[in-house]
Amino acid sequence: MSKIDKWKDKLHDIIFESATPAGKAFDIVLIIAIACSSMLLMAASVPELQEQYGTIMAYGDIFFFTCFSIEYVLRIFCSNRRLRYIRSFFGIIDLMAILPVFIGFFLPAANYLISVRIFRLLRIFRILRMFRYVGESRLLLRSLQASGPKIVVFIIAIFSIVTIVGTLMYVVEGPENGYASIPESMYWAIVTISTVGYGDISPQTGFGKFLASVLMITAYGVLAVPTGIISYELAQNARLSMAKRCLNCEAIYDDTDHYCRKCGNKLK
Repeated sequence: MSKIDKWKDKLHDIIFESATPAGKAFDIVLIIAIACSSMLLMAASVPELQEQYGTIMAYGDIFFFTCFSIEYVLRIFCSNRRLRYIRSFFGIIDLMAILPVFIGFFLPAANYLISVRIFRLLRIFRILRMFRYVGESRLLLRSLQASGPKIVVFIIAIFSIVTIVGTLMYVVEGPENGYASIPESMYWAIVTISTVGYGDISPQTGFGKFLASVLMITAYGVLAVPTGIISYELAQNARLSMAKRCLNCEAIYDDTDHYCRKCGNKLK
């Protein structure tokens, strides 16, 4: 194996594998960079901040764009199945994180669509799945701990939807219709998806009303997800807590068992 192949394999372990310390550290740094770049994009849509820190924000955006571009190229370079990665969900999201910058040279409003990079935060699931939520206290606490990773992914997905819809509404409706910045548009999206509906901001254009309608319909299904996740874990833990266990290895057994199926210990 040549030095290039060895370097390529090592790079693959760091970028694509989260089970190793280096891979986990890379994912954590990447998630922090994605979060910072997304907050920078939101801040850039606020006129006051743009006027005062516009130059700094521009350099910051160039920095993150360069980092993400290099990362995307390295992912393709060290991937064992390049076409499979490019066509995968994360491959498309990684490309969409940098593509709007190029489109922005011809269509300035497209620069705000780089908020799609917020979806890359779903990579946090690769880190969270390595942890085990082992409960030793009450049933509800064990259920909440077991639901933790799923709830975190759910919250990230909701935040991503709010960011994308808020950005689209800012581009479509604009300040003249009350959507003065991306944070204010995100506020409208949160109010809408939570079915609160203050009515202080409302879409005026046809496409804006269509987006609002889709978001309202989606909200009915979205709000039931956390309840379903916790209810399932609660039922599972309740069933396990009432099950009979072997005193030797704590394996679950039925009333018809005379010996433990795991350790062979005689049951009472």
